[in-house]
Amino acid sequence: MSSNPKISIIGAGNVGASAAYRALELDFCDVVLLDIVEGLPQGKALDMTQMLSVTGVSSQVIGTNSYDDTKDSDVVIITSGLARKPGMSRDDLVSTNTKIIKDVTEQVVKFSPNSKIIVVTNPLDAMTYVAHKVSGFPKERVVGMAGILDSARFKAFLSMELNTSVSKIETLVLGGHGDDMVPLKNYTTVSGVPISQLIEDSRLSDIIQRTRDGGAEIVKLLKTGSAFYAPGVSAVEMAYSIIFDERKLLPCCVFSSGQYKINEQFVGLPVILSSKGVEQIVEIKLSEDEHKELLESASHVKELCDLIDSFGIL
Repeated sequence: MSSNPKISIIGAGNVGASAAYRALELDFCDVVLLDIVEGLPQGKALDMTQMLSVTGVSSQVIGTNSYDDTKDSDVVIITSGLARKPGMSRDDLVSTNTKIIKDVTEQVVKFSPNSKIIVVTNPLDAMTYVAHKVSGFPKERVVGMAGILDSARFKAFLSMELNTSVSKIETLVLGGHGDDMVPLKNYTTVSGVPISQLIEDSRLSDIIQRTRDGGAEIVKLLKTGSAFYAPGVSAVEMAYSIIFDERKLLPCCVFSSGQYKINEQFVGLPVILSSKGVEQIVEIKLSEDEHKELLESASHVKELCDLIDSFGIL
């Protein structure tokens, strides 16, 4: 591969392949796409290599089943894991994906000890906790992708409601990546105009609920699978900010050390992403209700992490 920055994407399913495609489209790094299924990452990488001949992009991509090829990655995006299947309990899913993330993280540490890890696997906040605990990396080098995706869904629904450009909408969605995520109405604007002046409260509540159900809505429509374009692109947004030291303010799953009165726990908060990884957790003023919702969301994440600890896997 070339002397470009190197991103390894673990898991060549739809999310991993979408992330690889986006990274190549932006032409800022070489990509290693890894999967345990023989032929899958190689086939997708070959297809993308041929695509680059059309787009004229000079970045390179390889598909592999060996972690040797991921050696010295700058950023590793982990998408490996199972989606919940019919008849599978939440505990079963958490246990299975904990084992997968543990195995993947151990290999990442072995081959790319100086990398930053971005976790995409669900349940997102809990799997970020697993990657951090297994890796032994400093907390700023392990981060989960959720808030960017949740904020993107909120923006998309607001844009559809107002029939206005999504590029003019700013918002933040904090908390765990689940049913109790916390879209911040007070920090949601369209060209600087507060959303409360544009959409009535009752309608806004409906849109917030649709945002919380955003993943489930796609699963219901697809019937066999879940969202992958938006999650893949969101992960690369984070990787780009890290590699180019952009210092973007983004909502990400990070380890809180007392910020927002959340102690020693991973949860979605506003952060500055730089070449260090998480440069800073930014504490913004929340309303009493928003802070209460954030603490409630964090408590549910803690329950999952406690459940993982009870398995004795880590």
